[in-house]
Amino acid sequence: MPMPDAIPTTTSALDEETARAELYGLLAQLFYAPPSSELAARLRVAVTEAPAAGGHLEEPWRALVGAARSLDDQAIADEYVALFGGMTKPDVYLYGSHYLSGFLNEKPLARLRAALDALGLAREDTVAETEDHFACLCEVMRYLIAGDDVAVANLTRQRAFFADHIQPWAPQMVDAIGAHPQARFYAALATFTAAFLAVEAQGFDMLP
Repeated sequence: MPMPDAIPTTTSALDEETARAELYGLLAQLFYAPPSSELAARLRVAVTEAPAAGGHLEEPWRALVGAARSLDDQAIADEYVALFGGMTKPDVYLYGSHYLSGFLNEKPLARLRAALDALGLAREDTVAETEDHFACLCEVMRYLIAGDDVAVANLTRQRAFFADHIQPWAPQMVDAIGAHPQARFYAALATFTAAFLAVEAQGFDMLP
């Protein structure tokens, strides 16, 4: 997924939808694994000035780019492992079931799988993470925005999926990331993610 060149504050509906899909794609990459050298390099040179001043995402985006510029690739990778890795359990979970039920692989995951099945989606066999990983959910949202099948990729489906499977627990996740004492790049990512999800929630609330 291409790196967004600027904060998505354009007025064109098509441009806004493209920007939303790109941002979900970027979040999926950054939460799934430490960024590749190429992705980190592109993030460091990303535009930080929004076309119009005062955009809600402008400051958190600038902070995220600044955090990427202040850390080398290895430092970011080490931080990812410190927060989300670990031999037994991670310091911070990226799975919805943990926040919704207190355990992994519980009823929230079963409900999510049923929702994905209704959308005609399924996890690939090569993917180790369960479907309630935040990165996987971002990929679903990207598909619901940018997919070609308008019976599935539409605002009604986006709003329902967001409300059912992201909004109830993602704020707890980003709060946990931001509170971690070793979080620098991922603290900035958490702040940006929280701002982006707040914009998404506000947009869905405005739908008839």
